[in-house]
Amino acid sequence: MSNKSLAALIVVVLLGLGAWSSLFVVKQTDRAVMLRFGRVVEPNLEPGLHFKIPYVNRVRKFDARLQTLDTPTQRFLTLEKKAVMVDAYAKWRIANPERYYTATSGLKQIADERLLRRLESGLRDQFGRRTLSEVVSGERDSMVGDLTASLNRMANQELGIEVVDVRIKAIDLPKEVSRSVYERMSTEREREAREHRAKGRELAEGIRADADRQRRVILAEAYRQAEEARGAGDAQAAQVYSQAYSKNPAFFSFYRSLQAYRSSFSSKSDVLVLDGKSDFFKYFQNPGQ
Repeated sequence: MSNKSLAALIVVVLLGLGAWSSLFVVKQTDRAVMLRFGRVVEPNLEPGLHFKIPYVNRVRKFDARLQTLDTPTQRFLTLEKKAVMVDAYAKWRIANPERYYTATSGLKQIADERLLRRLESGLRDQFGRRTLSEVVSGERDSMVGDLTASLNRMANQELGIEVVDVRIKAIDLPKEVSRSVYERMSTEREREAREHRAKGRELAEGIRADADRQRRVILAEAYRQAEEARGAGDAQAAQVYSQAYSKNPAFFSFYRSLQAYRSSFSSKSDVLVLDGKSDFFKYFQNPGQ
């Protein structure tokens, strides 16, 4: 091989190596920035094929997929100074590659450390503004929503990342707090039970008193109606007797005597000591009259 051919081959190889080192690919799952002598000249390289000047430009690629930051178990105080043990996590991804590189030198560890400090501070603030009952029940969704929004604003401005979500995995009570909370809840439930029983007794007494009052009213009304009916019956009977007496006084006197006999001699054990000539026995003495 001649010197010219060898030189041409070397040139071709060098050009090939130069072209190879000048081309690079940004994957769909990555974000990248291009540096020139340490300064960012391309802040957000889109996925695809790109060109750079060898030894002049340098490319830094970052994983743009959703990242998870787990917090260690932390102790926080609620509004009433009750301690709680909290486990939480945050989901984040790169939103501004240039800002992310400037703030963290492209190191995920630095991003996690700075975000973790902010997350713990936000959790401390959120728990400190709420009672224990609120953080373990209906206020949790509101709390993590507020925390996600505030953490996202900070992380975007300072780190160039987007905080997609913050979630609380567990809220536990220290043993001493668990015992005091259980005792307080037990006392509260007992108090509520006593109140309900007292209200039940009061309601029962009211119902019983109302029923007694209604019974007395009903009995009084029934007695009044019975007395009125009895009085009307007696008046009607007296009227019938009066009419019968006026039509046939002798028969009426005989009929009343028969009623008296029946009433007097209805019991075999009764003994009557009377004068045989008394008017009571006049119909026995003179049956024809």
